[in-house]
Amino acid sequence: MHLFNLKLFRSYHTVCTCLATMCTAVFPVFMTAQSAYDYSGLKVEKLNRGVVAIRESEDSVVVSWRYLSTDSENQKFDVYRDGKKVNRAPITQATFFKDGLPKGKSVRYEVKALKGGLGGEYMLSADAPAGYIDIPLDKPELGVDPFGKEYFYVANDASVGDVDGDGQFEIFLKWDPTNSHDNAHNGFTGPTLIDCYRLDGTKLWRIDLGENIRSGAHYTQFLVADFDGDGCAELICKTADGTQDGTGKVIGDRRADYRNMKGRIIAGPEYLTVFNGRTGAAMATTQYLPERGELKDWGDSYANRSERYLAATAYLDGKTLSAVMCRGYYAKSVLAAYDWDGKELKVRWVFDSSNPGCEAYAGQGNHNLRVADVDGDGCDEIIYGQMAVDHDGTGLYSTGMYHGDAIHLISDVANRKYYVWGCHENKKDGTTLRDAATGDVILRFPSNKDIGRCMAADIDPNYPGVELWSPNTGGVRAFDGTLISPEMKFKSEVSAGIPVNMAVWWDGDLLRELLDKNEVSKYNPQTGACDVIKVFEGCMWNNGTKANPCLQGDIIGDWREEVLMRTEDSRHLRLYVTTEPTAYRFHSFLEDPAYRHSLANQNVAYNQPTQPGFYFGPELKGKKFRGTLIK
Repeated sequence: MHLFNLKLFRSYHTVCTCLATMCTAVFPVFMTAQSAYDYSGLKVEKLNRGVVAIRESEDSVVVSWRYLSTDSENQKFDVYRDGKKVNRAPITQATFFKDGLPKGKSVRYEVKALKGGLGGEYMLSADAPAGYIDIPLDKPELGVDPFGKEYFYVANDASVGDVDGDGQFEIFLKWDPTNSHDNAHNGFTGPTLIDCYRLDGTKLWRIDLGENIRSGAHYTQFLVADFDGDGCAELICKTADGTQDGTGKVIGDRRADYRNMKGRIIAGPEYLTVFNGRTGAAMATTQYLPERGELKDWGDSYANRSERYLAATAYLDGKTLSAVMCRGYYAKSVLAAYDWDGKELKVRWVFDSSNPGCEAYAGQGNHNLRVADVDGDGCDEIIYGQMAVDHDGTGLYSTGMYHGDAIHLISDVANRKYYVWGCHENKKDGTTLRDAATGDVILRFPSNKDIGRCMAADIDPNYPGVELWSPNTGGVRAFDGTLISPEMKFKSEVSAGIPVNMAVWWDGDLLRELLDKNEVSKYNPQTGACDVIKVFEGCMWNNGTKANPCLQGDIIGDWREEVLMRTEDSRHLRLYVTTEPTAYRFHSFLEDPAYRHSLANQNVAYNQPTQPGFYFGPELKGKKFRGTLIK
């Protein structure tokens, strides 16, 4: 499936709907006939072949690798085990091969591209477990709060980035103390920690954010990406006095303690720091924007709503990657865009809903956000809940439907428009589908209740496009609103109700599977049941009822997605890789910017699943889609 050979034309975007603090630079931007990206202008990360070998059983191994945009449409591959070719004929369809190999010794698998291009290899150990890569962790020691009560650490949200430019991802892992708190609750917390690991479990560094950063799902939103275009990923997140970087150096005053008697932090300086991905060293620290200001402006006076943060990566000029740091969504909402050039963190623009002319943008934020070029100007917009901010830091539109908990950015079958499927707490609008570029509502399922979840995924091949559902849609709906299944049933021993948390491309067809807690389920259109097809035994999920893994997405191997889970004791991560065969090969989803943003932003607040910037599903069968015939 070739995504990028599209004719380009130059365009300039000048829409401004409200006042904002903005930089003075003007950048030419590019777009395509189908609102896709011009990859020749973007500074994107380099990917290697992503070869992985996973033991399927006692006597078989599955080898999987990436099909890249640099590969020719008729690229062929060979697979070698310890230097000996194991495939009889060149592999021309799926980038997937099953090798009959009994357990007993370590072997080296190598994949070679026959028509030029990258090769790659993977060493499979003799004791490799079936179905996943085992990643040992350095679990932090027990801590003690100011009242003498012990707490311990649990492996929480994760992200990925290539720290040394070899095309292979490393894992960035946030550790949550067991006394972490939701913003609504008082109490002291242990420090939040962030580690970096190679896939073999080698720990590169640990950052301790210190006691002046409170721990909880809404506080630390960390971005991992190559922001300066040097080929190596950085980490950007909010810091404070007492933060210790990966080399042991302390930011600011190590003795400062701004916690009040309730364990909250409502005073003291706030910083934004960019860390070196390879060493964990703090490379630059500046004032954190959006600043705290008056607590009441955010919706209360006790540091609940003022301390709710979001963050995102975005191509705001259509070329280089920016970090967008966000604060507030129940009342005042402020977004600040930063650029990192390898030496300085510079503010690109600030959007503030309290500025004159921006009043309609107050109270519209979500517990999460989405990023993509929704208006076709070649630059990314930020879908900030029930509103959108344009690439230049001006308001694009506000729906006035107020705060919600979940949001999905999806495309129609023709790949020409983006849509937003979201749920609302206003006890009025329920769940809605809207045009992502204009805010115009297309479908509305009203409710007098707080609707806290919704999901969008193509799970039924009998109806065109993505299916939609939430607790108040009366069941599963087709993209046009048609009721498909009045009662979706979840057949599970550990979960109840309908799955609405996460999704994953796991088996070999073009439909998406559902991911909830430690189970992958497959929707059955004939019965309306979600049948469990994979259980990640011995693993636990994160963030309470959100029930999400540490990370879900296309991390390694072919186009299908991996699931990164923590073991029950948080002493290991397991990167689960599907061993299901597939007849399809596609470019890695990682090469699509909207998808890559959704992966980088997944750890933010209430985790949302990855979603590409184009329709992907069974309607592609038999069609030539962006340069490749889908058989």
